[in-house]
Amino acid sequence: MKKIVLTGAMGRLGSYLREPLSSLCNEFVSTDILAAPDTLLPNETYVQADLTSLPAMEALLKGADMVVHFGAIGDEAPFDDILGSNIIGAYNIWEAAYRNQLKRVVYASSIHAVGMHKKTDFIGTDAPHKPDTFYGLAKCFAEDLGSLYWDKRGLESVCLRILSCAQVTNARAVGTWLSYDDLVHLVERAIDTPVTGFSVIYGVSNNDRAPVDNRLASHLGYKPKDNAEQFAQAIYAEAGCLDPTDPAHAHHGGPFASIELGNSGLAELNLNPDDVAKT
Repeated sequence: MKKIVLTGAMGRLGSYLREPLSSLCNEFVSTDILAAPDTLLPNETYVQADLTSLPAMEALLKGADMVVHFGAIGDEAPFDDILGSNIIGAYNIWEAAYRNQLKRVVYASSIHAVGMHKKTDFIGTDAPHKPDTFYGLAKCFAEDLGSLYWDKRGLESVCLRILSCAQVTNARAVGTWLSYDDLVHLVERAIDTPVTGFSVIYGVSNNDRAPVDNRLASHLGYKPKDNAEQFAQAIYAEAGCLDPTDPAHAHHGGPFASIELGNSGLAELNLNPDDVAKT
């Protein structure tokens, strides 16, 4: 592949993806609204840019084969903040990709697009949107945008509904964990699968207690290897009995299902400090 662009490259997940993505292409372009990292990979060019600028995104994607779009606010926030980075930013990426005749957009969607489904429902990739926050609503918008651009303009999209890509520190994560190695594998399959059309897949490891079903996305060849069951006994012992009537325990979105709109959901997840630093 000649050129891949990664947005959100200075974020926690984007940082993990820079090196593996650079190995898949001749020219690798990373971008974020933040300043450049201290060191760049041999084939990497860094561009500081704002997702809310369509001209900037159009220039950024010129000559690219694919864009891996991880740039956005990664938590619940007031709607006006979500509107800029997460909604207008998504439109600008798809429109710039179309104008530059890219083959595919690989998008970091989220379980929060379907976060108000009950946790005991083993939902598939065809589950209807049921967002738990403005953040989740923006993920719904971007998924529908990807579907629209495939149906009307022939631009492929793979939407990765990531569950919990962080260390296992709470009872919910025993089912929802996505290891960093499995994240890389997931993104690689989203890139190297020859034909995807518009596809949705859950970003989750091979957990015994995974609450979602990826069978309808088997064409992507994603075969996660890691399993959070190794953490289950200690995590459950620490958590004690959970209240099944609490929306944070009863819905796929976890605490995002119980917080007030506009308030941080990450603050309720008891994340390891290493997972919070660049979220």
